[in-house]
Amino acid sequence: MAHWFHRNPLKATAQVKFDLKLVASDSQTIKICSDLRQARLRLLELLPDANHEIDVVEPALTLYLALLRGLIEVPEGQSSDWSKLRHAIRFRWTHSVLGNPPESQVDAVFELVSVLQNAAFWYMKHASKISAQEEVSMDEAKLVHRSLRRGAGLLKYAQEEWVDKLLETTPVGSDNDPRVHTAYLNQATAEAQEVTIARAIELKHNAGLISALANETFKLFTTAADAISSLEEKKFGHWTNYLRLKAAFYAAYAYNYAGQNMLNQDKCGEAIRALQEAKKKYEEAGELCKEYAKTKGPGTQVKPEKHEFFRRLAPIIARTLEKCERENGMIYHQKIPFDPPVLELKATYGLVSPDDYTLPPAAPLWTPVTYSAFDLMKNLAEDPSANSKAAQKAEGDLPPVKEAAIHETTKDHKNTSGCSVM
Repeated sequence: MAHWFHRNPLKATAQVKFDLKLVASDSQTIKICSDLRQARLRLLELLPDANHEIDVVEPALTLYLALLRGLIEVPEGQSSDWSKLRHAIRFRWTHSVLGNPPESQVDAVFELVSVLQNAAFWYMKHASKISAQEEVSMDEAKLVHRSLRRGAGLLKYAQEEWVDKLLETTPVGSDNDPRVHTAYLNQATAEAQEVTIARAIELKHNAGLISALANETFKLFTTAADAISSLEEKKFGHWTNYLRLKAAFYAAYAYNYAGQNMLNQDKCGEAIRALQEAKKKYEEAGELCKEYAKTKGPGTQVKPEKHEFFRRLAPIIARTLEKCERENGMIYHQKIPFDPPVLELKATYGLVSPDDYTLPPAAPLWTPVTYSAFDLMKNLAEDPSANSKAAQKAEGDLPPVKEAAIHETTKDHKNTSGCSVM
């Protein structure tokens, strides 16, 4: 949590009964409806608590998606691509930054996308929970990394494979808005890369590599911030400030370690200029921390300038700059360039990519026989007016999800990076 203090709220959803109509009574089809209802309830019970283990949440997600797949695709051997039940049930979901008014769609693909997104948000919150501990073991650090990569993978899969199959227009600022998706995907990827940087610092890897990794992380946070910068300030400004301050912070990291790398190559003048730029970027990050703390909006409310991850970098920059200036005055006598060095280094390894994800196979209950037992005409008989804006307004907003608290340690970590991952 010391590193990943901003998390947007989970999506809220209305109860779904899965009361599907049958041509004839069939025990297997009745069981499918019951299992869908129970599997969804179980998953929704788990996601608000980031303290659960991955091994508890992941099977619940897989079970529900395997059952839900039968509402989206037909069983093997059928002629049509889409299930006749795809538009049989109406689903209502809020969006993570847009507050309590839900979006309603009579489309199982909308349910699939929403569940994948909410599960991705859980993985990001779970990473925060692990890192909030007073001490984090190597195995736990790997879980943080895995959790962030899995969250990024779910988001990537949902957007690339399913969002464009939705029939209704994506609301501006919704979780299906490509700008919002880009922000989440780059944030999750960048945060996973922060784990790599912390480990590289702890293991005293080459300063050039650390600079390159920090520069790539700066680019990811910048891309995320730029993606949502055009959206409503009142709702997205708080999140945008988080992304911008993290970008400035890693720009400072990149220039700091670039300076160390240049000093190791006896380029003391250039090293001093790099460290001066690191100090400048750190100060920019400090101003953005204050801006973040006073900006209202969805998501966590904290004062990041008080966090250890932020405080630890200032003395590192100061010591390195002082060393460079001292050695330049005593040994090198090199001219200090007017412009900062260009960070052209590319990380040779350590770059993070989202996990590959694909849907689990349809549940074994979904056979051609059970599929044919559902009555197409009766299940498509829902009044279209029920999905109108007037009908949705009459139903009212959905209450926000009550999320379990994550208790963060107040003690500083006894390591070089100041990261909560040991």
